[in-house]
Amino acid sequence: MLETLLSFAIATSVLAISPGPDNIFVLTQSIVNGKKYGLATVFGLISGCLVHTTLLAFGVSAIIKQSEHLFLSIKIFGAIYLLYLAYKVFQSDANIILSKNHTEQKTTTQLFKQGFVMNVLNPKVSIFFLAFFPGFLFSDSISTVIQFYVLGLLFMLVSFIIFSTIATLAGAISEKIKTNHKIGLYLKWMQIGVFVLIAGFILL
Repeated sequence: MLETLLSFAIATSVLAISPGPDNIFVLTQSIVNGKKYGLATVFGLISGCLVHTTLLAFGVSAIIKQSEHLFLSIKIFGAIYLLYLAYKVFQSDANIILSKNHTEQKTTTQLFKQGFVMNVLNPKVSIFFLAFFPGFLFSDSISTVIQFYVLGLLFMLVSFIIFSTIATLAGAISEKIKTNHKIGLYLKWMQIGVFVLIAGFILL
């Protein structure tokens, strides 16, 4: 159980560090408007994860009760989707682009709402949760609903710590990215590696 949760936390950490629209948005807001605004964005993004976790917990748990074969199909779909994401990352540019131009000044409340809506209304987040979480169910005796909430809260905690660190150290991180062009390449291959490993873990 603890080994599975630790593996899940490590995978979540790598994915949270890897450049994506969410952490780049947090970084940009923090650089342009200040740490407080970056943290408001983080709170919004992380709060949205609770909605996806709830939908996943009750939806997939109902499927598991109905059919083990259907649940296996979901896990196979998840593994294939993660391999597809690895391929998309492989095709992507390794450069991390920080666009500060025309960044609109917003209040912390507006940024919280924007982060929340960005997360909740993004169908890719729902698909990612569906692909990522089922492979890390860790107990035959604990309710799957509870297990999904444990994974969801762990995902939110790890992501919050990393995103908050990005917001707090925005200036230093952005300078490091600008001076070391290989960082994007390292993070790109880390992300590919994690997607492939999780896909293999789910299938095997």
